[in-house]
Amino acid sequence: MIQKKIIKLIKQGEGIEIEFKQSKTELNNNTFETVCAFLNRNGGHILLGVANDGNIVGVNNPEKQAMDFNTLANNPQKLNPSFYFSPEIIGIEGKKILYIYIPEGSQVHKTAGKIFDRNSDGDFDITNNSKLVTDLYIRKQTTYSENTVFPYAVLTDLRSDLIDRVRKAAINEAGGSHPWSSLSNEELLKSCGLYQKDYQTGRSGFTLAAILLFGRDETILSALSHHRTDAILRIKDIDRYDDRYDVRTNLLESYDRLMEFVKRHLPDPFYIENDTRKSIRNKVFREAVVNILIHREFINPFPAKMVIEKDKVVFENASRPHGYGHLTPESFSPFPKNPKIARVFKEIGLAEELGSGVRNLYRYSKLYSGIEPEIIEGDIFRMKISYPSHQIDEKAKGSITAHSNQLLIDFGKISERFRMDFGNEITNTYIELIKNPFITAKELAKKISKTQRTIENYLNILKDHRFIERKGPKLGGYWEILIDNIFPDKKEEDYE
Repeated sequence: MIQKKIIKLIKQGEGIEIEFKQSKTELNNNTFETVCAFLNRNGGHILLGVANDGNIVGVNNPEKQAMDFNTLANNPQKLNPSFYFSPEIIGIEGKKILYIYIPEGSQVHKTAGKIFDRNSDGDFDITNNSKLVTDLYIRKQTTYSENTVFPYAVLTDLRSDLIDRVRKAAINEAGGSHPWSSLSNEELLKSCGLYQKDYQTGRSGFTLAAILLFGRDETILSALSHHRTDAILRIKDIDRYDDRYDVRTNLLESYDRLMEFVKRHLPDPFYIENDTRKSIRNKVFREAVVNILIHREFINPFPAKMVIEKDKVVFENASRPHGYGHLTPESFSPFPKNPKIARVFKEIGLAEELGSGVRNLYRYSKLYSGIEPEIIEGDIFRMKISYPSHQIDEKAKGSITAHSNQLLIDFGKISERFRMDFGNEITNTYIELIKNPFITAKELAKKISKTQRTIENYLNILKDHRFIERKGPKLGGYWEILIDNIFPDKKEEDYE
């Protein structure tokens, strides 16, 4: 429970990673000095509404202060580079406090043009101490391998089409307006911290993060020859594999290829969220795939893996652990492994705020298979996600059957036109599929007095026209009925 965690932090008292601020009516003036210092050091916890002695005084309007905090955190005049946080409102002893987790940053941060660092006595300004500032830059570059500078890499070593893809996706994700829309490719990369100065050599250049996100395949191979992600299907041939995809390309297209592998081999049970059909499979595996792409330790030659087995999917990747052991939403403290890469994924909607991945995995994995995921942090990060390999549970089956009743009504409005285009036999086959999406080709053949081969030909025609789609394994799966794909350019009244 988050409450127990906060009470424990308060009992520990202020220190190098814990800071109390009263902020009863508004944010303290020096709040962002602490934010900056935590980002530049090891990260930490800020508790607003708690006095220096640990006495809980509460915050009068925590919702407003949370909004004010995030507004300032995204203002480069207040915090540069800007950062996204997730303030949480916690009720303790009848009062509300605001809890803000500050991770360790991968870059040197400034507030109001000044650089702050953290020690046991609090925040201290090191702006005019050139040695401490240089040491800080070097520490950031050596701690985060994504910051490794390649001084001889030039813009043409990166793919402009990928930069354009990210720009367009960010604009769409933001609802049509995004700062990247007016930036050139080089300006966009610099705004993401993907072009830096190496304070050990004095040279500037594109970083490893830039190359992994946008690099040509030959550029990535030159910079990181061992970079790859292995996607393996191992169900029948457990000693070798049934299918394999050796992915050796940029992180954006790696995501596309891994998700395509998931869609090819894993079932997608019927699931409704907020009265809309959603892909529960995609929700689960988007989080898992993004995790092995953006939170791995890239300089470690251990290859990232996604292995689909009989009833589970196992993920492994090299890590730079911030702790060891099993991770749960209650015990997990989010720690960014590659913040700049993660930011790009977040801007285009493939990742959310720090820490949301573990929470989403626990939530959606339980809905997907009925089993919680197993997540283990260590030098090798491991994750196991179960999936419904043999059959769809009765609750999901009932939902699909109930949905079929409405589809029959909808199809009734267009069935005569459908018969004109595809004939009686294919139309009757389609109606039987709507009635019972779990019916097999063999059962269909018997029901409408045709050979199984004939029925399979009908099914192929329906699949080719995207009127049906097979979901799940061969045994235990079902037919998804795609009525919306029939004459999509017509209006409903045209079928009446």
